[in-house]
Amino acid sequence: LKGKSSKDNLDPPAELVEFETTAAVDRAWSRNLGDGIERSGTRPRPAESDGVIYASDLDGSVVAIDLISGKQRWSIDAEKRLSSGPGVGEGLVVVGGLDGDVIALDRDSGSARWATNVSSEVLASPVIADGVVVVRSADGRVFGLSVADGSRRWLFDRGVPLISLRGNATPVVAAGSVYVGYDDGKLVALQLADGNLQWEQTIATPQGRTELERMGDIDGEIVAVDSELYMVTYRGQAAALARDSGRVLWTRDMSSFTGVSVGADEVYLTDMDGSVWALDRRSGSSLWKQDALAHRWLSTPVIYGDYLAVGDYDGYLHILSRTDGGTAARFHAGDEAIRAAPLVVGAHVVVASTDGELAAFVLEAAN
Repeated sequence: LKGKSSKDNLDPPAELVEFETTAAVDRAWSRNLGDGIERSGTRPRPAESDGVIYASDLDGSVVAIDLISGKQRWSIDAEKRLSSGPGVGEGLVVVGGLDGDVIALDRDSGSARWATNVSSEVLASPVIADGVVVVRSADGRVFGLSVADGSRRWLFDRGVPLISLRGNATPVVAAGSVYVGYDDGKLVALQLADGNLQWEQTIATPQGRTELERMGDIDGEIVAVDSELYMVTYRGQAAALARDSGRVLWTRDMSSFTGVSVGADEVYLTDMDGSVWALDRRSGSSLWKQDALAHRWLSTPVIYGDYLAVGDYDGYLHILSRTDGGTAARFHAGDEAIRAAPLVVGAHVVVASTDGELAAFVLEAAN
């Protein structure tokens, strides 16, 4: 919840049990970015471009790190409280702040390119495409800014419920459209060029007598694959939509704080109880469910070759089999929670802990 914790976990987290390691994954490097996100409730996710990892911290630091070696390329102090992960594209690294700051840096050097403000804090990573920087602010507004100088090209304005989870889904850009998930369980499609509404679709219909009961946030990763969109809501549905029209292809009762990842035939997600699910991509039917990590406040599970990579509340990175969800490897990546989805780049997986620790792991003989 914004301003109040919605995650008072009354169920004890599952204890981790011994297992036989079957995935050849090794720690590659780790770096400390700063103090982490502290009590801000944000979950900034690192980004990657051309073999360089970009990451930000609440204290204003933005760093560029070589994916293979872990060596720092550059580091700057934005002198602002940064709340979003970096967006990377078209020569820029763009980050958002708790006070509505939007800061664009040169991708190769970290030097300042431009800065502007939007109407409220920026919790979702900016997205850059076709000369437009798309910035979602927490008050429901979506801004289309010029890559060249940060000037406003368009604004889509939509209200948000009085009570919602703390966080916003990063917008998804595909084929000239921007897809944005809202706290009322709706997904909207906008034209990237001018911000005009193309369509909107209700994924979860709010139900209940109180604002708390009616929360239906789309806060986790939305995935656009081929002609489809996949997502999951809080207290609602996992769903697949047709990208061109918003037509619902299937839904399944499911509730999650996080998002989805999508393979050739499967959709993977973690539910609010900490179970990991594999759903059939074409129908939404269950392929398997793994509850060995119940109540460990898991991140979105991300496809990692033949495995899934998922973080938990205690700083553990779990490598799970995509076949049945069984544990194939485990690492203690940091002393605090891994809230943002792991970032997979080829054989590497990079995770950020809430205490500012950034760690990379490498899968030997990755497919």
